[in-house]
Amino acid sequence: MFLNFFSELRQAKVPVTLKEYLMLMEALDREVIDRSVEDFYHLSRAALVKDEKHLDRFDVVFGHVFKGLEKLSSISSDIPAEWLKSLSDRFLTAEERQMIEDMGGFDALMEAMAERIRQERERGGADEGEGKNGKGKDGSSPFGSGGYHPEGIRVGQDKGRHGRAIKVWDKREYKNLDDTVELGTRNIKVALRRLRKFIRQGTPDELDIDGSIKGTANKGYLDLVMRPERRNSIKVLLLLDIGGSMDSHIKVCEELFSAARTEFKNLEFFYFHNCLYESLWKDNRRRHVEKIPTWDVLHKYGRDYKVIFVGDATMSPYEITHPGGSVEHWNEEAGAVWVDRITQTYDSVVWLNPTGERHWEYNSSIGLLRELVHERMYPLTLEGLDKAMRELVR
Repeated sequence: MFLNFFSELRQAKVPVTLKEYLMLMEALDREVIDRSVEDFYHLSRAALVKDEKHLDRFDVVFGHVFKGLEKLSSISSDIPAEWLKSLSDRFLTAEERQMIEDMGGFDALMEAMAERIRQERERGGADEGEGKNGKGKDGSSPFGSGGYHPEGIRVGQDKGRHGRAIKVWDKREYKNLDDTVELGTRNIKVALRRLRKFIRQGTPDELDIDGSIKGTANKGYLDLVMRPERRNSIKVLLLLDIGGSMDSHIKVCEELFSAARTEFKNLEFFYFHNCLYESLWKDNRRRHVEKIPTWDVLHKYGRDYKVIFVGDATMSPYEITHPGGSVEHWNEEAGAVWVDRITQTYDSVVWLNPTGERHWEYNSSIGLLRELVHERMYPLTLEGLDKAMRELVR
């Protein structure tokens, strides 16, 4: 059953490896958990899932593989050699294949696993010894052919004899963290954390424990050393499209804005409508009387800022390519000129588009703006946000 679990995780695009699977088996063998189903769920998730965005897929596979079962089956004394060898062709990387060769090959791996389980059975009483109260065949251990535990995980045998395992996966409610779903504020914060560069500067107001210990040891008396707080030094310039077709994306934009203000201490934001022109604004209620020249923004915020456009890029192509194309005022220069100035001024520029990527090809204005930002337009999904943050930290 665990072998099927591993295979289905790989088929669901959860990047688990043979090394991680064997580590999970070793953890069970060494009894690092109390053998309850709840503990097994958390142990397998910790061992096999490396990225939060795969948690939802893991939960779906876990619920599918173990649904309706009252107890879990574990590895028997022999993992089929044919199964492991087939993994080499289907799943394993060159590095993983080399790791197996360094261990002596599949045969040596099989012998090592068989020996480990044999030793475990000997310690637990195996088919004789400790009996019903021990860890053997009929003992109280959750392992063994007929071992009993009220919240147990059973090894071997097709059917349970006690019917007491807790089916936590049948009643657990999962939060969807798949990388193609719409974002929530929490998910956005997780994705934005990739865009970090920590430094210590400013007033020393944090106790440096290591420095204090070293200073005290060197001077022979208590020497408290202070240091500045560790802060994220990344500077972000957020340019948000507002109004018109963006009204249907207000919720996700609010969530992005809230998450960005929490994650980035050095954040500046401005609004525009449809396309960037000669002016921006900070307050939508006063956008006609309190405009800020775009030139002032370009001159005030240095090249070390990371620029993030947020907009659906959905408009008439004329609004991008021609002077006077704006639907609200007469613009002396085309929007494409101003977008180009942004990309020429700042080294790191991305565009986040809340419109589904599958619709982009049907709108010529999206293609125009995508070209203007040098193809660095990403959908506003968890996967797209992750790719955008990777682009900004290059």
